[in-house]
Amino acid sequence: MQIVLAILAVALAYVIGSIPVGLLVVKIATGKDIREVESGRTGGTNAMRAAGFWAGFATAMLDIVKGAAGVWVARFLTPGMPIIHMIAPLAAILGHNHSIFLPERDETGKIIRLRGGAGGAPSVGGAMGLYLPSILIVLPLGMLTFFTIGIASVTTMAVALFSTLAFAYYASQGIIPWAYVWYGIGAEVLLVLALQPNIKRLFEGNERVVKYSLNGWLRARKEKKAE
Repeated sequence: MQIVLAILAVALAYVIGSIPVGLLVVKIATGKDIREVESGRTGGTNAMRAAGFWAGFATAMLDIVKGAAGVWVARFLTPGMPIIHMIAPLAAILGHNHSIFLPERDETGKIIRLRGGAGGAPSVGGAMGLYLPSILIVLPLGMLTFFTIGIASVTTMAVALFSTLAFAYYASQGIIPWAYVWYGIGAEVLLVLALQPNIKRLFEGNERVVKYSLNGWLRARKEKKAE
């Protein structure tokens, strides 16, 4: 019975993560299909590009809740199983990145991929769900990275790193199970896999910069002066 509940918890976390919040928020706000805007991803950054700051903010907050909800469901169904509690938010990230509700089909109708986001916000939510005080470290550092560097892909990968370091510290103090440290590592792997095109652009020096950031503001001023 425990195995069945564990599988159910992980499956439900994936389905929760698959809810395309950004698609819904942008559609309600502007009528646009977020998949046809810029990167085509459904996360907060692209929602910001498609419908403005508040649409992006609302999307990010709700995506954070998706990651946390994966943990809450797992704890309800499988109390005393920290490994499942750690796996469930990873399933939520996977669902966010490859949503069962967003299949892309070829001309023959065959599904070629499942679309979604990059996983940054739900990875924050997963950390929050596993150990709430971690949000006091992960979220401020993530926001600082985002609004200074202004590169969403760097911020996304940094969030999982911050989670790993925070959980390693808490685990070393005996506050949380060591299994939770693997959450940060697993999240980093999923985020890096989702961000392969962005990583390529980073090395080429032409990755997108969010205009609502210090880096974006500096670039805009530089371009204006160059005109």
